[in-house]
Amino acid sequence: MSYFVTGATGFIGHHLVARLLERGGMVYVLVRPQSKAKFEALKSVWGRRARRVIPIAGDLAEPNLGVSAADRKRLKGKISHMFHLAAVYDLKAGAEEQDEANVLGTDHALQFAANVKAGCFHLASSIAAAGQYRGTFREDMFEEATGLDHPYFRTKHESEALVRKRCKVPWRVYRPGIVVGHSETGEIDKVDGPYYFFKMIQKLRQTLPAWFPLIGFEGGYINMVPVNFVADAMDHLAHLDGHDGECFHLTDPRQRRVGEVLNLFAKSGHAPTMAFRLDPKLFEFIPGGVTKSMTHYKPLQQMIDTILRDLQMPKDVLRFSNWQTRFDSTQTQRLLDEAGIRVPQLEDYAWRLWDYWERHLDPDLSLDRSLAGAVRGKVVMITGGSSGIGLAAAERCVVAGARVIIVARDPEKLELARAQLADLGEVHVYACDIADLGACDEFASKVLDKFGGVDVLVNNAGRSIRRSIDLSYDRFHDFERTMQLNYFAAIRLTMNLLPSMLARGSGHVVNISSIGVLSNAPRFAGYVSSKAALEAWTRCAAAELADRGVTFTIINMPLVRTPMIAPTKIYDQMPVATPDEAADMVAEAIIDRPKRIATRLGLFSEMLHLAAPRVSEVMMNTAYKMFPDSAAAKGEAKDKPKDSKPTPEAAIFASLLRGVHW
Repeated sequence: MSYFVTGATGFIGHHLVARLLERGGMVYVLVRPQSKAKFEALKSVWGRRARRVIPIAGDLAEPNLGVSAADRKRLKGKISHMFHLAAVYDLKAGAEEQDEANVLGTDHALQFAANVKAGCFHLASSIAAAGQYRGTFREDMFEEATGLDHPYFRTKHESEALVRKRCKVPWRVYRPGIVVGHSETGEIDKVDGPYYFFKMIQKLRQTLPAWFPLIGFEGGYINMVPVNFVADAMDHLAHLDGHDGECFHLTDPRQRRVGEVLNLFAKSGHAPTMAFRLDPKLFEFIPGGVTKSMTHYKPLQQMIDTILRDLQMPKDVLRFSNWQTRFDSTQTQRLLDEAGIRVPQLEDYAWRLWDYWERHLDPDLSLDRSLAGAVRGKVVMITGGSSGIGLAAAERCVVAGARVIIVARDPEKLELARAQLADLGEVHVYACDIADLGACDEFASKVLDKFGGVDVLVNNAGRSIRRSIDLSYDRFHDFERTMQLNYFAAIRLTMNLLPSMLARGSGHVVNISSIGVLSNAPRFAGYVSSKAALEAWTRCAAAELADRGVTFTIINMPLVRTPMIAPTKIYDQMPVATPDEAADMVAEAIIDRPKRIATRLGLFSEMLHLAAPRVSEVMMNTAYKMFPDSAAAKGEAKDKPKDSKPTPEAAIFASLLRGVHW
């Protein structure tokens, strides 16, 4: 017995070929010039039996599949079963491409089958041939299909119509559900169908703990089957006598909602699940005119497009998330049960699909996640770069191949920094007090003239004043000078550089804020308020420029041992972060470009303040009384001995809440 298979190098095809080889006989496969390398690679998958797989040169787009007259003559009368699997299975494909592959390709396959007098023609159709029929679609139904306006649904329906009306040899049609990976290995060849939601699930896992309850959408029905079931079923059904002219639903008899399926994958990915799912019937009460006007509302469409682009999800996926068609497969299940072929339970293999995707198909795997990949050859400017966090971050960027610009006030410290970094790579230093707005403008102009623009700006320069409000009534200038450097200087420099970033359509601004903004640290009213202002400006700017290629990251930096905290001697006895740890956060911001980076303690402080502001306030007040003002804050010449060390209680408190400003 001999077989002829189109689409043999495809995902379903190479599994089906493996099953056919187990039956003995020759398997002829159509191979396009573009698929020769893939065919050669599959030989190792098929093993020793691959010698019985014979490639036949051809192309779907040509009459008789482009198979030469000599090959057609050689194969005439020898093909017992012809399987036509070659088609476009991709929601992102255009209508013209799908017409050529799915409709014209099937027409050419039927010509070939008639000319070689194939024993039986087997079409791998799809449940998409039913369109968006509302209700249960049976295996004996075809003309009843509705909602065929989408190119994929329409072309699958039309290709099946060709077989039913024009096939000159016996035929059988198979309608698989949405084909996912192998239930035992998770293997799949590309991202499609439910896999488009995996990036969303992954981002939720990165953002929220697994126990966090979500409110979601129940959605319509989704019918998925693993590729090994489809190959086993087609192989078995094709060889049963007495079933020509029939259609077989290769579907899961258990009807699942989209929300249920997404929860299974979320559990597999250790992400939060939808604890509450809204029934789609609720939306039927919304007048059609309202929903139609919303779909054409441009701002809403822009928001949806942005979210889908970030999730790497084609827009058509949303259209099918409320699919109401259910598929009856009673007859097929009866025939398969006799051979012990059953659809595996999704609960048993969902984790394999997730694991394979995350290890092999996650689009982010192809991205260079190193700092070098983010900054190599690019201009990176770091303010306050002569010491502390700025110098540590500058060293990372120089080593990574960036063209680093560091700016600070003290020429001597800048020269020491330049000498430290010069042997590592390209570094440029500028002495400038950016709090002097005129000097800031002049500095920015020089940089733009020399470099043409800045790719990454790290606004790190800052001033911190630890002084209680009780000691600040006659020191209003403390608030003015912290605001001048931490807020006005940062946004003045950013606004000088933004036009060139926008003109290029790319750029990234990293604004160093403080954990104090999240914890509302006492004694830091001047410092925290200036950083809060910077955060508010950053969020507004990010909203304005979201579609213009410039991104912003806020880092809520914990307390770091730098010269800025040196005057507060009590910090000498407390656990704080190192400049290298802070530089890690800056590197993460440059590589991943998240909206915010904060420690877990910082995020907990923010959530506590939002959920229980009184409790948060009492906790901060307790700390306020536990940690005294420094001698410097009191205006004394030096610390008194009793101020030099924290109390045992304070030391324990500081250790538990490492990184918080006290």
